[in-house]
Parts: sequence; structure tokens; C-alpha cells
Amino acid sequence: MVVPWKLAGVLALVLVGAGSAWQFQDWRYGRQLAEQARLHANAMNQLTQAAATAQQAEQDKRLALEQRLSAIEQIHFRKMSDAQRDQDRLRDRLATSDLRLSVLLDATDADKGCGVPATSGAGGVDHAAVRARLDPAHAQRIIAITDTGDRGLIALKACQDYVGALRF
Repeated sequence: MVVPWKLAGVLALVLVGAGSAWQFQDWRYGRQLAEQARLHANAMNQLTQAAATAQQAEQDKRLALEQRLSAIEQIHFRKMSDAQRDQDRLRDRLATSDLRLSVLLDATDADKGCGVPATSGAGGVDHAAVRARLDPAHAQRIIAITDTGDRGLIALKACQDYVGALRF
């Protein structure tokens, strides 16, 4: 049997050429894949940094909001405590007869048969206006009503401040 050396040489060259081409393509695609992986890693790193920056900004906003709300709550608590203290002091003064509540009466009403004398006190600012003293029990009830109203107004202001702080 005769071996065709030319054919074997050509076949060997084709195989070596195909292997070389394969190796060349492997190197070329390897570089492209490495470059693509590097670009992808850079893009992911930038996205991660942007997300971390955005998260930090949101945390800073939340901390600032919590601080504003805490300050609002402290102010509200102080106002409520002050109102309670003032109401308690007023209630104690009424209970010890240190203070009496009176009301102004219509001077024309005295002419219509109201039996309240039209005497004025020396230190009054009403300039001889007709006044009537209230019973201490009624005065206590009036003070309780105004206390409830004051608390309601303070609570309303606190709610308005809270909603106003949430808007920013």
C-alpha cells in the first residue's frame, strides 16, 4: 500500500490550520468575554454605588423627619403639661376661694327686673359694670370645659404640625 504523502501533508496542514484558527478564535473571544465581564462588573459597581448613595440620602431624610417629629412631640408634651399645670392651679385657687369667677351682666337687663345690685369694686376695670359671682361648683365645671377645649386645641395644633412635617 502506497501512502500518499502529499495528501497526508495537506491533511496535516489543514488540521494544524484548523487547530490554530480554533486557538486564535479562543483567544479573541476570551479577550472579548473578559472585556465584557469587566464592563459588566464596572456597571454593576456603579449601580451599587448609586443605590447605596440613594439609600443613604433616604436614611438621612428619615432621620431628619424623625428628629422633627420628636421635636414636635416634645413641644406638644410641654404645652399639654403647661396647660394641665395652669388648669390645676386655677382649679386649686377656685377651690380655696382665693379666686372667684364672675360674669358681666347686661346693664339694661337690671332695669327689666334683675335683682343684682349694680355696685362696682374699687379695683375693677369694668367701670361700674354689673357683675354676678358664679357658684364655685359652676366655676369648676366651666374650668373643666375650658380645660377640655384647651387640650383639644393643643392636640389639633400638634396634628397640624405633624402633617406639616410629613409634607417636607
